[in-house]
Amino acid sequence: MKIEIDNGSGFCLGVVTAIHKAEEELAKGGVLYCLGDIVHNSREVERLSEMGLITIDHVQFNQLHNAKVLLRAHGEPPSTYETAKRNNIEIIDATCPVVLKLQQRIHKAYNAKTEPDTQIVIFGKNGHAEVLGLVGQTQGEAIVIESLEEAKRLDMTRSIRLYSQTTKSLDEFRQIVEYIRQHISPNATFDFSDTICRQVANRIPNIRQFAAAHDLVFFVSGKKSSNGKILFRECLSVNPNTYFIDSVNEIDWDLLREVHSVGICGATSTPKWLMESIQKAILQKIG
Repeated sequence: MKIEIDNGSGFCLGVVTAIHKAEEELAKGGVLYCLGDIVHNSREVERLSEMGLITIDHVQFNQLHNAKVLLRAHGEPPSTYETAKRNNIEIIDATCPVVLKLQQRIHKAYNAKTEPDTQIVIFGKNGHAEVLGLVGQTQGEAIVIESLEEAKRLDMTRSIRLYSQTTKSLDEFRQIVEYIRQHISPNATFDFSDTICRQVANRIPNIRQFAAAHDLVFFVSGKKSSNGKILFRECLSVNPNTYFIDSVNEIDWDLLREVHSVGICGATSTPKWLMESIQKAILQKIG
């Protein structure tokens, strides 16, 4: 049986940088907090927790003083930095450069609005850490849409400035752009910024090809990963024999009967060591 790991799967550059920063700080000793899970993968969070990284939420962060806190790749709203300054918190900023650039674009657009009723719209997942950081650039005024159907409910008589969460589907974004173009009032203006990370978007055709080349696919990802859900759907669309797992413990070993090739792939938040551990477990199982 052939058991192959997808070379294109695994951490994106932003996540790699955040984890390296966490490891470097932990190696220095002392207490290091992380605001939210450093990555949407419970196994990696557990690994870093064992090294000493303490994950906190925003309520705990607001009560913290004289401490050192890592901001993960997803980014944070301005209010987080204001709290850090007020509470004498040293920030280790691991915001992904792609996310940071997007935050700056939205902040600039919000402050430069010449039409008071211009709608700043973000195509993204409501409540997602990155999206909360983006909405924060507009003092909470940005409108978040999750689909083309929600885009259809926008007020087309008012001007629109459209942005996207960096890990969303490029095809869906383009469909939304085209719909707004066709339906916006002649008296309103429409501008959009394609802010989708190509390192993430380019994984879709690659992972589809990988999934189609195997009899059975194990897609490895944390349940919280937005990118994981997108890539899993892409794998499933070309190979119905694709299964979403987050660890070795979720493998249904009966699936391995009468298959000649197994593919193991994952999200931008999936560590390579986790995919390798699944490959090793399968090799041991089949002897």
